[in-house]
Amino acid sequence: MADFEELRNMVSSFRVSELQVLLGFAGRNKSGRKHDLLMRALHLLKSGCSPAVQIKIRELYRRRYPRTLEGLSDLSTIKSSVFSLDGSSSPVEPDLAVAGIHSLPSTSVTPHSPSSPVGSVLLQDTKPTFEMQQPSPPIPPVHPDVQLKNLPFYDVLDVLIKPTSLVQSSIQRFQEKFFIFALTPQQVREICISRDFLPGGRRDYTVQVQLRLCLAETSCPQEDNYPNSLCIKVNGKLFPLPGYAPPPKNGIEQKRPGRPLNITSLVRLSSAVPNQISISWASEIGKNYSMSVYLVRQLTSAMLLQRLKMKGIRNPDHSRALIKEKLTADPDSEIATTSLRVSLMCPLGKMRLTIPCRAVTCTHLQCFDAALYLQMNEKKPTWICPVCDKKAAYESLILDGLFMEILNDCSDVDEIKFQEDGSWCPMRPKKEAMKVSSQPCTKIETAGVLSKPCSVTVANEASKKKVDVIDLTIESSSDEEEDPPAKRKCIFMSETQSSPTKGFGFSFPYSS
Repeated sequence: MADFEELRNMVSSFRVSELQVLLGFAGRNKSGRKHDLLMRALHLLKSGCSPAVQIKIRELYRRRYPRTLEGLSDLSTIKSSVFSLDGSSSPVEPDLAVAGIHSLPSTSVTPHSPSSPVGSVLLQDTKPTFEMQQPSPPIPPVHPDVQLKNLPFYDVLDVLIKPTSLVQSSIQRFQEKFFIFALTPQQVREICISRDFLPGGRRDYTVQVQLRLCLAETSCPQEDNYPNSLCIKVNGKLFPLPGYAPPPKNGIEQKRPGRPLNITSLVRLSSAVPNQISISWASEIGKNYSMSVYLVRQLTSAMLLQRLKMKGIRNPDHSRALIKEKLTADPDSEIATTSLRVSLMCPLGKMRLTIPCRAVTCTHLQCFDAALYLQMNEKKPTWICPVCDKKAAYESLILDGLFMEILNDCSDVDEIKFQEDGSWCPMRPKKEAMKVSSQPCTKIETAGVLSKPCSVTVANEASKKKVDVIDLTIESSSDEEEDPPAKRKCIFMSETQSSPTKGFGFSFPYSS
């Protein structure tokens, strides 16, 4: 308790510069007025600071008020915890987790010469195999250069905690780390005045505190990814993770699909009191994770559609060139494609396109409706093209000018055909030249001629069009012979192809 009071008095005497150095050393937010900095530093001390932070406080105090340390009793506890080499590892304090400090001597202590009191303590009780200059085992950096994939439905307003590694601190399976961030008065105001109706009819803040987790990989932008057995607490309250975890498969726990977490409901909307986040997870061999916290503004599909329109419409000539390229005859191909049929219906809503859109990464001409596509991804962001099932990110979407012209020019067709020269024509349904009765003929209304079971063909005198003729003298298959003759349909023949009687032609495909 005496040590706590002593450290508290030291921190209280610090100027802005010392407070900023201390908070930066512990990985805390070091911006703001002196009162805010002091509150954060005292909270850091009150929550149980690590040995390394205690050493830093004393070092800063010595620089502020140069004097000789009286006795070494105050370093005995620090020495025993910092240099615990017997393999019994105790949980790392919250501040050590925040700062990412390894449980080896801080660099702030090493400049002392071996003859100094601190140097002698650090050297005399260590095992002979340990050397002070030995490099520490490789650990993930505190703030790795991790980039997260852009989320189209959120604009980032500020970074509250930049990407920080979830460093494994013990050999136990379950790990836990603590993080602290504070909001500025301006940030608190932006959140409070942003309460509005979101998609779905619920009223919530559109300016939000967003927590994101991903793999600590720096090779490319990362998608949201949760570690196993994830548990998050904000200011001591459990944060419910969205959705349900998939059921275990073959006895192995499956991961939840990663997504950003809106923790605004559990955040203290005050600039005077800092917020604490506790993250516990199950460690995995070969996998390290990173967490970060942002202040974001949530957007709607209508806003994204407006932004897409502001990007402009792709020149119709671009699509015409693409059509010509697709219909260019390939000398190695046996089949030459001379035309290309494209639907004007959206594959998502099965309705006529209103805002024809596709991704620049897609190779097809078929478009989908931009408004429907954005609404679908607002509910469940997959960003998959409904035509080719490939990735169609928001940044790659374009509005097709040629299809807009086509939709304006013809409103009564649902399909068009492109020609080799890039021109197009509507595909209207063909009218039937002749209607054929589907009912079997059982009687011919003529005088003096008896009807036979529907093997009679009637010549249409009025029509001069060419009609297909079926030769009934060809030997039938065994399946056809089993069918009764009464089920054969009437076959129309042209006048020139009918029998010399010009009225009726009798043919008997079955020999008796």
